[in-house]
Amino acid sequence: MDAIQLSSLDNVAVLVRRLPAGARVSLESGEVILDRDLGLGHKIACKPIAIGDKIMKYGVSIGSATQPIAPGQHVHLHNMQSDYLPTYTLDVDRLFRGVSTP
Repeated sequence: MDAIQLSSLDNVAVLVRRLPAGARVSLESGEVILDRDLGLGHKIACKPIAIGDKIMKYGVSIGSATQPIAPGQHVHLHNMQSDYLPTYTLDVDRLFRGVSTP
């Protein structure tokens, strides 16, 4: 086993060890091929994920896709928006808009 997919709702799986780009990972939803070298704990798409789709990990939504994600692609903050990080931590301009500085 190379990845964990705990729920049938999951559209991502979590790697249980480092794998190179091109590695084939067998999942409940079928086989995917990694798009890059990835380490332990990184998420990969199990199936196509469209912009705005919820990213489901362990049966829980952890964010939304900000761009299309193909099976086997790395899923992280470069292609998703987290449900756990407040937006202001990622958007400094929005945080300080309208705030005057000395």
